[in-house]
Amino acid sequence: MPGDPLDTQVIVVGAGPVGLLLAGELRLGGADVVVLERRTAPTTESRASTLHARTMEILDSRGLTAALPAPPNDLRGHFAGIPLDLTLPGSRPGQWKVPQFDTERLLGEWATGLGADIRRGHEVRAVTDTGAYVEVEAVGDSGPFLVRGSHLVACDGEDSAVRGLLGADFPGHDARRELLRADVAGIEVPDRRFQRLPDGLAIAARRADGVTRVMVHEHGAPALSRTGPPTFGEITQAWKRVTGEDISGGTPLWVNAFGDAARQLARYRHGRVLFAGDAAHRQMPIGGQALNLGLQDAFNLGWKLAAEATGRAHPDLLDSYHAERHSVGLRVLAAIEAQALLLLGGPEVEPVRALITDLIGGEEVRTHLAATISGLDIRYDVGGPAHPLVGARLPHTPLAASAAGWSSSTQALRAGRGLLLGPAGAPDLGAVLGGRAVPFATPAAPDSGTASGTVSAPDRAGWTLVRPDGHVVWAGTSGTPRGEGLPAALDRWFGPA
Repeated sequence: MPGDPLDTQVIVVGAGPVGLLLAGELRLGGADVVVLERRTAPTTESRASTLHARTMEILDSRGLTAALPAPPNDLRGHFAGIPLDLTLPGSRPGQWKVPQFDTERLLGEWATGLGADIRRGHEVRAVTDTGAYVEVEAVGDSGPFLVRGSHLVACDGEDSAVRGLLGADFPGHDARRELLRADVAGIEVPDRRFQRLPDGLAIAARRADGVTRVMVHEHGAPALSRTGPPTFGEITQAWKRVTGEDISGGTPLWVNAFGDAARQLARYRHGRVLFAGDAAHRQMPIGGQALNLGLQDAFNLGWKLAAEATGRAHPDLLDSYHAERHSVGLRVLAAIEAQALLLLGGPEVEPVRALITDLIGGEEVRTHLAATISGLDIRYDVGGPAHPLVGARLPHTPLAASAAGWSSSTQALRAGRGLLLGPAGAPDLGAVLGGRAVPFATPAAPDSGTASGTVSAPDRAGWTLVRPDGHVVWAGTSGTPRGEGLPAALDRWFGPA
């Protein structure tokens, strides 16, 4: 029988990239966190390897990009395999190739350095939400193990054990088509970028270490009901049928299959249990959007849950997680479904592909799709005043010299406390901030127009209130920050004075 429970403030289930980013955000916000992971060691597989512009901005706003091993940057992406220029104004345009094991290592070291308690080799068997706290029973090498916290966040992937234990409503559909995938050493095949052949789709990309990632889909082949990954033999046979090439002499390092399933939780919050990443939504991982969607879930939730767990939050703050991220997830899943249909469909989709190719040639359509895929167009309904910045992320903004030594808004956000921007020579802000630890800074340069393709730079003569996740929740143009709704915005997002 389990002994006395380990008490903490937040329990995170799953130590993949989403769970680790969330754990770091919780610690940055002052909350104690225990992470339970079924695997006994971090992954050694590359799996999801694409980080988009908004995710790179997020990592930079926590000072983490410098620790990445010089990832290659590519301004060329795709929509359903159709080439798409991802260039947009911003600090991190395009997409960045980072193997998942490097992302996990980076986030794991950051979270543990901040004091997160990560416990591997613990499989969750039971979850109980009493209304006053959550208790989790896990089983590890030493037998049953109990953890008790004020909240639990399931970041345990598309086959989430927590979601199954709660019986959470997960509407949508299972996979109808699938793409087979393998990392193979010792083969020589031409690089292929979404090559559509008469019998199917073939993709091949040779890495710097000589390993080639191959992906293949046969037109008309349905997704199979699998209890594990496909065999390498299945992949070599499908590859030969589609391309005519024999790769059976290679050495498979990793094989898997992913389908075009599309499901999303009806609610991201169930009392004291919340969901993030693939535990909240299941989609085909086209262009790395699944990983980026999950990391951005965690970034939205972490600071809010830390404030709730430590007693600093407005009563409605935690509910804003579902309100903001469910709608984003719904939109991304719809776009991925459209891409899956165009990517895996047979000859019948060619007229639509031709039309999309023509439309992407127009700058308005290209910019729209690039911003959507990159995550740069997200604008939350934060209830603030009508203003070009409100609800959007704050673009990278140079700052005037300050006592803290910040050179940019990106640096200023690294403490996870938010930011108030205003003109130099501002009056005493003590009464306005009411003891809240929201730092103040002044933009360094005059307005320079559009800063990201979707939002404008902050007004140096006005005021801009930024949440810990970089989204603007209030902006005013008067010479004083005392009116125009700033006190209410501070209460809503940073807790009562």
